[in-house]
Amino acid sequence: MAQRFRGFLPVVVDVETGGFNSSTDALLEIAVVTVRMDENGWLYPHESIDANVIPFEGANLEKEALDFTGIDPFDPERGAIDEEEAMTKMLQFVRKEVKSTGCNRAVLVGHNAHFDHGFLKAAIERTDIKRDPFHPFSSFDTASLSALALGQTVLAKSCIAAEIEFDNKEAHSAAYDTWKTAELFCYIINRWKELGGWPLKEHKDDDEESFADMFK
Repeated sequence: MAQRFRGFLPVVVDVETGGFNSSTDALLEIAVVTVRMDENGWLYPHESIDANVIPFEGANLEKEALDFTGIDPFDPERGAIDEEEAMTKMLQFVRKEVKSTGCNRAVLVGHNAHFDHGFLKAAIERTDIKRDPFHPFSSFDTASLSALALGQTVLAKSCIAAEIEFDNKEAHSAAYDTWKTAELFCYIINRWKELGGWPLKEHKDDDEESFADMFK
């Protein structure tokens, strides 16, 4: 694993929020799934961790976002914890996995990863956590990967195209969406390997070799 992504460990993250603005809107759920590699070089989802989060003080909550996710931020049965506790728990989990796999740093994997990464970074900044294991700006976006590999960009449709079971009734839960995103990411990376795209073949230093031949 440490060699497959140049020392980066893919870690799948999904968030459910009270809106689209990471600076002002509440983080309500966060989930993380780690990815491992077996002895034959195939990726698979490994472990997961998730938390329901109490909106930070002064957080904005958009009605449209809550209607979409179905989350009641103030439902006592959510078992929500404060943002600092949630982020500490998540990042400790990631740091431990980075160390155990011999990688240098985590890289966030998300479906429309920019959105999840933005809320993750905003929460880390609000809680003043100093040891962020994630690369500060790089991420792997399964929406883009799915567009290339499957001709789909929506998570549910991408999973269906990849013959990954997807229950729309469970969707928009961070725990469920993160696991499905992890399955999708592993499917695409493994499919690329299956098709012969990994490991990369050494190219012959031959002026007559065509550009196309380099990718056979």
